[in-house]
Amino acid sequence: MLSNIQAKLLIVDDLPENLLALEALIKREDRMVYKALSADEALSLLLQHEFAMAILDVQMPGMNGFELAELMRGTEKTKNIPIVFVSAAGRELNYAFKGYESGAVDFLHKPLDIHAVKSKVNVFVDLYRQSKAMKQQVDALEQSRREQEALLQQLQSTQLELEQAVRMRDDFMSIVAHEVRTPLNGLILETQLRKMHLARGNAAAFTLDKMHAMVDRDERQIKSLIRLIEDMLDVSRIRTGKLSIRPTRFDLSALVRNLLQNFAPQIDAAESSVTLDAEHPVYGNWDEFRIEQVISNLLTNALRYGAKSPISVRVYSEHDQALVEVRDQGIGIDQENQKRIFQQFERVTARHAVAGLGLGLFISEQIVTAHGGSITVESRIGEGALFRVCLPL
Repeated sequence: MLSNIQAKLLIVDDLPENLLALEALIKREDRMVYKALSADEALSLLLQHEFAMAILDVQMPGMNGFELAELMRGTEKTKNIPIVFVSAAGRELNYAFKGYESGAVDFLHKPLDIHAVKSKVNVFVDLYRQSKAMKQQVDALEQSRREQEALLQQLQSTQLELEQAVRMRDDFMSIVAHEVRTPLNGLILETQLRKMHLARGNAAAFTLDKMHAMVDRDERQIKSLIRLIEDMLDVSRIRTGKLSIRPTRFDLSALVRNLLQNFAPQIDAAESSVTLDAEHPVYGNWDEFRIEQVISNLLTNALRYGAKSPISVRVYSEHDQALVEVRDQGIGIDQENQKRIFQQFERVTARHAVAGLGLGLFISEQIVTAHGGSITVESRIGEGALFRVCLPL
């Protein structure tokens, strides 16, 4: 409401009794009256407060009312304050005309008409309050506009994120369908082939050597399915903050050495070779299963993108950190791809189809981060890639 807006009034006169009389005349509970005995005092108050109007006596020692009005009109903060002049001089001195020239909005002669003074002050106070109320409404509208604009931008951003999530989901489901179908198709074909041999009574198809080969093929396909499922479960655990880390003390060099022995079939299948530089034990407290998972992902990627070139692995400690480096000499990764390969479902484009969900590096980075470490990549197109895992000892 307008009555809630406090109005400040300034009265300037060199006679204290005039100030008191005028204050008694215009003062109300919803107004604050400030008094000044000189133009200098008035200027000080004008710089400190915002006034609804100023009532100035014309004849004052030093700077008179007209000069004070000119100063007010020349100052940004005070130029719009309504000024009413008061004078005891006769009308023949033409002070009213000079007052209007100085920027006054009204001129009053002493002795003052009580009703005229109250009426004029009420008018200017009401105008001030209406102006303030309008400014508050404009400010509120502007604030509302800014809030709506920010909300619109947020909605647009959310829409883009949702569209990206839908595209990611669709891409993910497409990749999952393809990756799961490959081992399942192998198992189905093996099953159909065995059923055909059994239907024909072909016992020669089930010799001990052939049974061993069948079991090995089945195991590879089943392990491939399990790996896909575990990757998806790990992503779910990461999203829900349930990826558990169970540290134990072990030798990182020994872990990598044993892991490379287990990778021998994959290395042979990729027609590649791996050299290990791990001369000294590197002991630390980490989750052995999870760290093995990280190194396995890096080795798998090196074999996939290594273009059948040799791979080197190095394990060492430096500055209270354990480091594992996996370097290949394959297709390399450009700068743009280096920024996104640690995101979900991202894979470096190769000349040939590459298996996997594009989750390995994302999961690896989350595991390493959970240990307080980091994983980085250095690469150039055509010059291979070096992945470096740093873990605090």
